[in-house]
Amino acid sequence: MDLLNTLVDKGLRRELPTREEALAVLATSDDELLDVVAAAGRVRRQWFGRRVKLNYLVNLKSGLCPEDCSYCSQRLGSKAEILKYTWLKPDEASKAAAAGVAGGAKRVCLVASGRGPTDRDVDRVSQTIEAIKDQNEGVEVCACLGLLSDGQAERLRSAGADAYNHNLNTSEGTYGAITSTHTYADRVETVQQAQAAGLSACSGLIAGMGESDADLVDVVFALRGLDPDSVPVNFLIPFEGTPLAKEWNLTPQRCLRILAMVRFVCPDVEVRLAGGREVHLRSMQPLALNLVNSIFLGDYLTSEGQAGQTDLDMIADAGFEVEGAGTTTLPQHRAQAGGGCGSHEGGCGPCGDGADEPAGAAESPEAPVADVTEVPGARTDLVTVRRRGAGTDLAPNA
Repeated sequence: MDLLNTLVDKGLRRELPTREEALAVLATSDDELLDVVAAAGRVRRQWFGRRVKLNYLVNLKSGLCPEDCSYCSQRLGSKAEILKYTWLKPDEASKAAAAGVAGGAKRVCLVASGRGPTDRDVDRVSQTIEAIKDQNEGVEVCACLGLLSDGQAERLRSAGADAYNHNLNTSEGTYGAITSTHTYADRVETVQQAQAAGLSACSGLIAGMGESDADLVDVVFALRGLDPDSVPVNFLIPFEGTPLAKEWNLTPQRCLRILAMVRFVCPDVEVRLAGGREVHLRSMQPLALNLVNSIFLGDYLTSEGQAGQTDLDMIADAGFEVEGAGTTTLPQHRAQAGGGCGSHEGGCGPCGDGADEPAGAAESPEAPVADVTEVPGARTDLVTVRRRGAGTDLAPNA
């Protein structure tokens, strides 16, 4: 296919495809899917070989969010029966992080719900970063705390943070339809603040919220313009109790086409398969490793992922290898240019939005179940609320 040959050539040269080419990838047929994966896989292998970077999420503060992001189980007014708790102590967070590192994670992502951190919150997270680094030599730490105020990125960097995550989530044109309490421009500004402070920027998207192909291309092109080192691709987890609970728009084939499009537009960045992969890719997850070079290990912020050992087995069985701590993730030209070491449910987290009011864990031990009769094809059986790990007395999944 001439389109795929053109996209491979451009990807190997780090040349930006046209919008029309990116849209054409999303419009390919199921009969062409393996050709699309093979082509994008050539670009992935050029820059990252067969290495897969493992990342581990620690939810420092869960739920009780004053923001109204429609996709988020921690949002204002959410009726999703998730865990709710205030800040973990530094030693608690460090213990949770150690489980991920022991499972093979190279990066620990510290996420806290909230519009953005107070200066006291930055102090608290700084202590947590120091504790994690003291006890886990060589680990990368990414913070995801929401919108940053002046000087906060610099303080996190001084405390030892390597990266900062803040996702754009969707296109600028449709952003107001999913969130009203902050703007797309606010998110862009936070990513730029992180970059200016010398942090490796991590910013990605959520697919499956009812957006068009043009919206997906818009947000991925915007990310290319921001030039983050890491681009997490989340697939909406339609939690019962949130406004998007009935948005079951994705198939495994659609997810693979989206990942391929992201790889062609962002050929030499860390493309991370994030929240929702188990729900929407299902048995096709191993095929996605030909497109991405990074995944989350184990559970997400408020939902459970597949077993950590299953992740490791999947990587090995698909012929890939876990990236070691001594390996630089990014290609040399990006690392030399100042790039760092580099859900929603993944991403290094959703938006990082929430309030400081403490609350106990949710009482119900069962995950909420949507009305499947209203949404043909919905796999609500795969949406499981996290009941283990950070904020509980149970061992984490890593």
